[in-house]
Amino acid sequence: MNGVIEALHIFDEHNTLVLSHTYTSRPLQANYLLPLYLEHPAPRPNLIYLPNTNPPTLVFSLTHANLLFLVTTSSEVEPLLVLEFLHRIVDSFEEFLGAPLLAHKIESSYDVVAQLLTEMCDAGTINTTEPNALRDMVEVEGFMDKLLGNLNLPTKAPFGTSFGSSQSTPSLLPQNTPALPWRRANVRHTSNELYADVIETLSVTLAPSGRPLAAFANGTIAFTSKVSGVPDILVTLTGPSGKHNLKSIIDLPVFHPCVRLAKWREQPGLLSFIPPDGRFTLAGYEVDLLPFTDGKPSNNANLKLPVTLEIKTGLGTTGSDFEVRLQLHKVGLGSQSANRGAGAGGRGFGALPQPGTPASPSIHDVVVTIPLPTDVRNLPEIRPSKGDATYNPGDQVLEWSISNKELAQGTSSYALRCTVVGQLNGDENEEDPTGFGFNASGGRDYSYDEEPYQASAGTTTKPEKAVEGEEEKAERKTAQNKILMPSSASVSFAVKGWLPSGLKVESIIIDPRRSKGLGENVKPYKGVKYLTVSKGGVEVRC
Repeated sequence: MNGVIEALHIFDEHNTLVLSHTYTSRPLQANYLLPLYLEHPAPRPNLIYLPNTNPPTLVFSLTHANLLFLVTTSSEVEPLLVLEFLHRIVDSFEEFLGAPLLAHKIESSYDVVAQLLTEMCDAGTINTTEPNALRDMVEVEGFMDKLLGNLNLPTKAPFGTSFGSSQSTPSLLPQNTPALPWRRANVRHTSNELYADVIETLSVTLAPSGRPLAAFANGTIAFTSKVSGVPDILVTLTGPSGKHNLKSIIDLPVFHPCVRLAKWREQPGLLSFIPPDGRFTLAGYEVDLLPFTDGKPSNNANLKLPVTLEIKTGLGTTGSDFEVRLQLHKVGLGSQSANRGAGAGGRGFGALPQPGTPASPSIHDVVVTIPLPTDVRNLPEIRPSKGDATYNPGDQVLEWSISNKELAQGTSSYALRCTVVGQLNGDENEEDPTGFGFNASGGRDYSYDEEPYQASAGTTTKPEKAVEGEEEKAERKTAQNKILMPSSASVSFAVKGWLPSGLKVESIIIDPRRSKGLGENVKPYKGVKYLTVSKGGVEVRC
């Protein structure tokens, strides 16, 4: 596959064309491409094949901040390469134009956008996509440039000027600087800082009995480097039981191009790299929280969750009520709290544990989502013990949110009880839809059952029939309410200072022998933060 990218089109939330950039060939026009793309029903895949165009075209799409990015090509190309290119475009736009990325920013800064798109892709072939390398290639006119005009300041080499026009310009270029595409030349910072943020996304599925069926944690190590010169950094990772089994814990690791893979293969857990300037994604990984040994699942008692859900359905006299119980549990990183100094546990917090640190994890943004069957007409009674619960009939979803202020009060148990009402059926309409004694035909029923005058005094035929009718009606009502009960519930939350995998950053070290441009007496400030996020990731089935 040696295909090329032919064009890039950007549309806003109103499907109005914001930008169209052609790289090569004669691609489809934007006004002709968009209707063909919108013909596909939502949710639309990231790759759509249009066989009826001339020539047949592949359309790659990405939606970000209400903006639609479309890339077209008429030849075979690696799909993941193009999709990653789209993500790099978004990252570069946010780096140069600022976040959030808006349509008017792209339109008002077309000179910068055109330079970015030209440098990132040359004649359809993906070229430079690192933001730090683009900083040295793309000219951005800032406030000081507008104020001082075209003066050749010593902090910036003029773009597009020949060296003969200024005798001082060649001396401003970096000397003996290694060719690192991910790092800018002559990086200078007044405050030297190194930060590592380890973020894991939790995804757990629990059976009605509470037994975990699947549990995964997808992690990302976001690193921030604000160090002058060219630092050479060594980050040491450890697991719950040390560094010896870290390779068996981390699955599918991916790294930034700056990481030396040979070092990781030789000693898993050691990340040796020269970082880009600023914030970047150092590594990503996946952890199976329920590993299998010899074809059998291991002991699930090691799976500790900060929240647990319990659902009870079919409550009440007619089975029209259900109850959801939420329980919060204290979690921690164990021995990690002992290393809570700068560089191991948090960003400079003292001896007393503060909320949101490994010594005292804190939970935030708790939201329980309960999908309901389509036969549910309404929820007349919603009774949460804490928080606010709202029902959206359009989406058939009940959301129960507990504010951070209520979570800070220390309560560990919460409950939500609801009553469901189903759709009206024919029997209910015929009996009495209004409750005033009128039948379905609109008139009043004045008929009565005539009994023979000679019935014996001990006869109880009618009362028995009435009792049997009430019991049958209650059983039928219970059976109807059974299909109105929820079948699952999921909870979203965020925990600061805790990771489900138990991974931790043991140390962040700068090698002074391999680093360049860093003063001998400079000791960068180091800090580590941990965050677990679950966007509806913990699901409990009924």
